Amino acid sequence: MDLLKELKSMPMTLDLLQSTRIGMSVNALRKQSTDEEVIALAKSLIKSWKKLLDASEEKSEEKKKNLSLPTSSSKETGNSRDQSSNKRQEPPKTPTTPKITTFPPAPITCDAVRNKCREMLTSALQADDDYIAIGADCEHIAAQIEECIYQDIKNTDMKYKNRVRSRISNLKDSKNPELKKNVLCGAITPEQIAVMTSEEMASNELKEIRKAMTKEAIREHQMAKTGGTQTDLFTCGKCKKKNCTYTQVQTRSSDEPMTTFVVCNECGNRWKFC
Repeated sequence: MDLLKELKSMPMTLDLLQSTRIGMSVNALRKQSTDEEVIALAKSLIKSWKKLLDASEEKSEEKKKNLSLPTSSSKETGNSRDQSSNKRQEPPKTPTTPKITTFPPAPITCDAVRNKCREMLTSALQADDDYIAIGADCEHIAAQIEECIYQDIKNTDMKYKNRVRSRISNLKDSKNPELKKNVLCGAITPEQIAVMTSEEMASNELKEIRKAMTKEAIREHQMAKTGGTQTDLFTCGKCKKKNCTYTQVQTRSSDEPMTTFVVCNECGNRWKFC
């Protein structure tokens, strides 16, 4: 609240808004905060700063009108030629005054599904305060990621939605903060994360767990084929028959009980008892 009050008392200029991007930070704070007083003060700040943008746009439009007046009044002959030349000259003049992005910047697509996906990707990138410390434009990055996914799939079907969902869940994963930091700072580009697999996006811890599970699955498969003790003490959960083979292996520490691996000789179903 003290910082917001200090911002309110500070004389703000358009150049200062553009160079510091303070509007983006205040708007992000407004979205994330649950304090009504903070939200209200942030809203009033953004509203007052928007007036600066509107005023600058009005001034630029007035200048354009003033510049166009002498050319239209000076020559009355050949009006059709003058008007056509003026129309040709007008389009290049519009980009001379750069449009300031609003809060938040408007996306470049009118597709409702794509806009929603961009919003969710932005929310995932803004899940904590990393983006503020890095100074990243989350909405711009999210738009780039979505654009790369769309360009790869060329549709907003289920494949597109699943691809977006997997990016969001991995970016939001509190156990894998490095992925989001790398995306925010540019170490992982939007083009790269748009096509990364779940295995590539996973944290180092999860990669090790998956590797261990793969090794265990291979060992189970090998043990089921190489041998074991036949028994009728176990009932298969699939075929309900008792023609089984089991093998006991010490997979944990020596003071822990052995793990029993069971395979059904009838249908091949495998399970284990710890």
